[in-house]
Amino acid sequence: MDITFLGTNGWYDTGTGNTICTLLRTKKSNIIFDAGTGIYKIDRYIDHSKDTFLFLSHFHLDHIIGLHILNKFKFQKRFVIVGQRGTKKILSDIVAPPYTISFGSLRYDVGFIELSEGKHDLPPDVECRPLFHSEPSMGYRISIDGKTISYCLDTGPCDNLIELSKDADLMITECSFPAGMFVKGWPHLNPELAAKAALQANARRLALIHFDASIYRTLKDRLKAQRIARTIFPGALAANDGMRIKI
Repeated sequence: MDITFLGTNGWYDTGTGNTICTLLRTKKSNIIFDAGTGIYKIDRYIDHSKDTFLFLSHFHLDHIIGLHILNKFKFQKRFVIVGQRGTKKILSDIVAPPYTISFGSLRYDVGFIELSEGKHDLPPDVECRPLFHSEPSMGYRISIDGKTISYCLDTGPCDNLIELSKDADLMITECSFPAGMFVKGWPHLNPELAAKAALQANARRLALIHFDASIYRTLKDRLKAQRIARTIFPGALAANDGMRIKI
């Protein structure tokens, strides 16, 4: 099982990468987290003959803008979009003319699963909880192939971030802000807050993504955030587009 980071920017594309999209490849399925512009690369990595689940954290455009690229792919088995209550209605209004082709016009069927807070057996086994953000945002805890991965974007510090990441083999969370920065009305994490959450959750490793493109303008800026996070949580890494790690 491995994770490939296909888009690691928050807000917009730059030379450092595309907007947010992460691929988890497992024995029986492809699991995609969020559908920023980085999703266009998934056909380089996935097996189209496996079930594919796309988990959406929320509906800010940098997390769903890549849905208009779905007509590029040729999924042969189930393709299911998983999200919070209301996901099907919200996305069906956006993935439709005059903006793009509709879900019904794709060459494969698209299913929807809307989750309330709690534990669910899709498969994979998943637990979801609301996070602390300006709009409703859902965090996920995925248990599959004997491993546990938490995925928590966009969020400020909150108890559910810790609960979803407890003892996780890999905690994936955001690092929108630079060291020392926090904006009360725009909840996101900085490297210290993310690292403290990983330490409190007793996660094995921490991957930082969703770097605000207007703040983290170079990959060197990300490495600085990584160094700061590692002073608190040594298992932290700042992800870049194309990075792959085994779990």
